[in-house]
Amino acid sequence: MNYWLLISLILFAVGGIFSSQRQLQMFQQNSYFPSRYIKWIKTASSVKTAYCAMFFIITAALSIVKATKYLPIIAIIELILRIFNYRSNSKKSIKKLVYTARIKRLICTFAIVYIALIVLSLLDFLKVFSSIFVIVLLLFVHFSEFLVLSCNYINKPIENAINKHYINDAKRILAQHKNLTTIGVTGSYGKTSVKFILNRILSEGYNTTATPESFNTPMGIVRTVREYMKSHTEIFIAEMGAKNKGDIKELCELCNPSLGIITAVGPQHLETFGSVENVAKTKFELADSVLNRANGKIYVNFDSIPARQYAETITDKSKLVPFGTSADLMCHAENISFSIKGTSFDVVYGNHNFSVTCKLLGKHSVTNILGAIAMALDLGVSEKQIRFAVSSLKPAEHRLELKQFLNRSVLIDDAYNSNPEGCLEAVRVLGSFDGMKRILVTPGLVELGDKEYDYNYALGEEATKHCDYIILVGVKRAVPMQDAISKTSFESSRVIVVESFKDAMTHLKNMTDSNTVVLFENDLPDNYAG
Repeated sequence: MNYWLLISLILFAVGGIFSSQRQLQMFQQNSYFPSRYIKWIKTASSVKTAYCAMFFIITAALSIVKATKYLPIIAIIELILRIFNYRSNSKKSIKKLVYTARIKRLICTFAIVYIALIVLSLLDFLKVFSSIFVIVLLLFVHFSEFLVLSCNYINKPIENAINKHYINDAKRILAQHKNLTTIGVTGSYGKTSVKFILNRILSEGYNTTATPESFNTPMGIVRTVREYMKSHTEIFIAEMGAKNKGDIKELCELCNPSLGIITAVGPQHLETFGSVENVAKTKFELADSVLNRANGKIYVNFDSIPARQYAETITDKSKLVPFGTSADLMCHAENISFSIKGTSFDVVYGNHNFSVTCKLLGKHSVTNILGAIAMALDLGVSEKQIRFAVSSLKPAEHRLELKQFLNRSVLIDDAYNSNPEGCLEAVRVLGSFDGMKRILVTPGLVELGDKEYDYNYALGEEATKHCDYIILVGVKRAVPMQDAISKTSFESSRVIVVESFKDAMTHLKNMTDSNTVVLFENDLPDNYAG
């Protein structure tokens, strides 16, 4: 047996496991979709690719010419480098790798594949082919994205079987709740906020269960039903996300909602949808499902022009409840007032006319609350209960959330906002803090297809009207916003471009005091860094 080769391959395999963690992190952040993951791979550093290619060629050549006594040295050097890179990536990652059951299964498959390749490489009767197995192992080690994609393909039948079991179990649980009312909440943006608002208001009169955080995929909803649904649940609120046509229809087939809210339609995920029209068609798959029910009713945000236009094609208007800030709508707000303490406005819906106050900021928050109030009133929640619930609302985490910050300054944490209209509204909210130093920190917007430059340009342009300082995160990502800012009279010395949020924090330590307000707008995950 060639012990030099055995030791080398084991060391390479261990190093390969470490290097694959970064790839698993990106695979997870791309929702386990190979097509999205491959797209991210294409943006990977050319320097890293060249480094990996160099080591692969050297190690493959040494194995072919049987100079295996040199391989352990290279394997040890690479293992040290990979451990160092693993620790470095773990520290600076914005969104960490979550070791879910699926990730653990992939890591187990990695180990099995490496062990199989090591055994096949050392078997004497396969001497003719042993170099091929060594080269394949080295390929997986140096280009771990191939390992991730290959093992995901190997695990696909297992994942499909597991998912099918969980889906059937969730359907069984839902079927056991004979008097359950299921509400679907979707939209290009605002759906998570509306879900939380609706859940808070309806909980005044009902036992409710809502999908937590951003559990808006089929398996997210399945997990909610299996882990959070109680026997006494009367209303189930399911947030429904989509990146492709048919996604909402699939979710409706899973949980069969009788009521639905469409929060907005806008240019989100245009790289997969292609157009805002396709976004609208997909979001209104919820309306198609709900309106097929005898008692179905759909609530639509008419402040969103694309949503309004699509809603006007609905034949049975008796099942449509339009809401927004325009006075001509069935459910609308009047006398809207904003302050540093929050928002107050009057609700007008049918024979209901009453005032509410809340700690949420921004015009879009008013619209989101209106939709939830309209549905709550139709479900029999009283005005008194609604007023109390709305007054106790707190911003969803990282969505225009007010916090104490550096040097006793104020932070408006809008890190989870990633839509064009919401970003503009957040900047306007920042501008409402008159008399304070106003600082915007943002990497811009993503997943907007060929419109991405235009929307980031508009964000930069709007920022000059409301900010005293602008910190742009990511040299490449900053270009559209820099272009917009340069066309205005905004002082260039008040624009700072940094590589990361960590660098931005360094600047903020010297820029903030008790009379400063900072807006964090859209903290991008690692797969968009740069």
